[in-house]
Amino acid sequence: MRGPHSPGSRADGDPSLELTAFVGRSAELAELTAALGQTRLVTVTGVGGVGKSRLAARAAARWASGAPGDGPGWGRVELAPVRDPQFLEYAVVEALGLTDHTARMPRETLLEHLACHPALLVLDGFEHLVAACADLTAELLRRLPGLRVLAVGRRPLGLAGERLFPLAPLGEEEAVELFADRARAQGVPVADGAEVRELCRRLEGIPLALELAAGRLRALSPGQVLQRLDDRFRLLTGGGRDVLPRHQTLRTAIGWSHELCTPAERLLWARLSVFAQTFDLEAAEYVCSGDGLPAEDVLDVLSELLAQSVLAREETPAGPRYRMLDTVRAYGADWLEATGDAGRLRRRHRDWYLGLATWCELEWFSPRQREVAARVEAELPNLRTALEFCLTEPEEAHLAQHLAGSLWFCWVGCGRLAEGRRWLERSVELDSEYEQSRLKALWVLGYVAILQGDTVPALQALQVCREQAERSADPAAVAYAEHRTGCLALVSDDMARAETLLRSALERYQEIGELNSNVLMGQVELAMTRAFQGDLPEAVRLCEDVRRVCEDHGERWARSYALYVLAYAAWQGGDAARARELLTDCLGDVHTFRDLLGTVLAIELLALVTVTQGDAVEAAVLQGAAGRMWPSVGLPLFGSAYYNAPHELCEATARQALGDEGYEGWVRRGARLDRETAVERALRHDARPLPALPTPRGPVPHARAGQREPAASPTRKGGETAG
Repeated sequence: MRGPHSPGSRADGDPSLELTAFVGRSAELAELTAALGQTRLVTVTGVGGVGKSRLAARAAARWASGAPGDGPGWGRVELAPVRDPQFLEYAVVEALGLTDHTARMPRETLLEHLACHPALLVLDGFEHLVAACADLTAELLRRLPGLRVLAVGRRPLGLAGERLFPLAPLGEEEAVELFADRARAQGVPVADGAEVRELCRRLEGIPLALELAAGRLRALSPGQVLQRLDDRFRLLTGGGRDVLPRHQTLRTAIGWSHELCTPAERLLWARLSVFAQTFDLEAAEYVCSGDGLPAEDVLDVLSELLAQSVLAREETPAGPRYRMLDTVRAYGADWLEATGDAGRLRRRHRDWYLGLATWCELEWFSPRQREVAARVEAELPNLRTALEFCLTEPEEAHLAQHLAGSLWFCWVGCGRLAEGRRWLERSVELDSEYEQSRLKALWVLGYVAILQGDTVPALQALQVCREQAERSADPAAVAYAEHRTGCLALVSDDMARAETLLRSALERYQEIGELNSNVLMGQVELAMTRAFQGDLPEAVRLCEDVRRVCEDHGERWARSYALYVLAYAAWQGGDAARARELLTDCLGDVHTFRDLLGTVLAIELLALVTVTQGDAVEAAVLQGAAGRMWPSVGLPLFGSAYYNAPHELCEATARQALGDEGYEGWVRRGARLDRETAVERALRHDARPLPALPTPRGPVPHARAGQREPAASPTRKGGETAG
């Protein structure tokens, strides 16, 4: 998700790194910031818990804020949750907020975006992905001269030109300052005395160890902490206190904190290690309860782990969530493996997120749609972990297919087509005894590929789905396969076939009693075929019906596409003001859902409405902004003559008003707007009271012959048409 520190913008740091104050490290901060100005690849190394991530975030923010002019932005990518190297680049793309609907590989998306946006990329926690991370970093630096990389890990990347920045533990004064600061956060002020200094020396100035020790001050005095830590050192090292290596000190500090926990706290600590990044209380109560830990006790035990700094609490759009530092999680995972209970806990984790995905799919068609979008956004790391578990466990292919298919609304409606396609393709490759799960994954895969403009794979998936659905007498799967084949015909300009297939699919849905966002989208797509063929009254009737149903059920996503078609009809009917009102409503919703396709379609049509209202300059700016978005969506306007005709009319009208040079200059200005800025501009635009330009009546003309091949042309995507 695009954050405040994404490339192209400024930030003071990642919220996950600002849970506690930044104490000390002033000299290291200045030195690292200077190094970033001198070298394109800097790697901060050091033992886990020494404060690498927090220092890197501060240095990146300071370096970016000190750059001349607007300066480059910076983005941080947290790599600790990424276990499979093949998902490294997807993680980078996601962390930088680069929504990409296309079928191209994420490395291409990165190269294209970063080529236009000089940036500092912070790759944090790469040590388990060294080879893949080094390969990606080397190519990015080779091909993007404006890019800098700040890597953070426990070892170097091993690349030529890499400047190492080994981070030592805090000095005694800074360690005491940090310990005192964290003690105050616990409501227990401590004096700078001999016991505190001895404790800080014994913990060798490692920030994580100091924070864990400070977490004990609500129950123990500094002297008692020191005594117990001393006992723990002897237990683990045989009394050699003056020769402790730093990695042993950290593990000892975590182990000592673990030893001081009650049996219930140790049990919950181990079980919580199955979560990826953050989790909520409900998930913890389900996954971690039982077999020695009643569900009603989880909250109290979790609260104690919070008090001891084993966990941290975060406020998110999805509500309060909890995070465990990776080093602490790894310690808990070792204990979980030692208990022999890891497999059972991972299955419980998988079961919870299967249930969550099923609930979210049902609630997507409800007033809770926006809540569902926020919930899935927060839970994506855990959903990925559940998907990976299903894909790697024997005899669980059907669960992977069910989970990947149930998340269709996330892939399609929340701007994650590329990631969804990867999971769907992996799941349908597996053999499954449960035909229904595979059929769903197939039609969702076809849908995703259509929206990416990848015609041949889409048609193949839908044909296989329909053939198998007919053999197994699955009427729902037949309806969905037919529906999506009709959608493919629509964007391929075969309006007659699209209308036939979509009407048939809608009849099938009615026969089986199916009503959800997908069904309503089928009706919107049918309306689009009628609008393109000049039957505006029928298009309006169909979409007003969708709108009523959506408003009855609190549905906003399918409603936004109905508003798009209604706006098109209003513009065609000469009511540009009404068209703008409808498009503004549409754009607000699709942007909230991160639906990049809906966003760019709305902006394209807003440009035409804007030029009709007499503002050729703003229309050109909006066309430039849309042009910047299309490469992340797929083939501009699907390569469709029908979808492209309003764009061409807008361009021709604006060129006539501004001249070629003026038009192209304003388009270039629009192309410099990022998506957030472009949407904000489109939503806030108030058309100036200039003389209105004439609005054409009747169907929008097709693209001029020879100017652009329609989507169904034999030259497109291997020569396949929608039929």
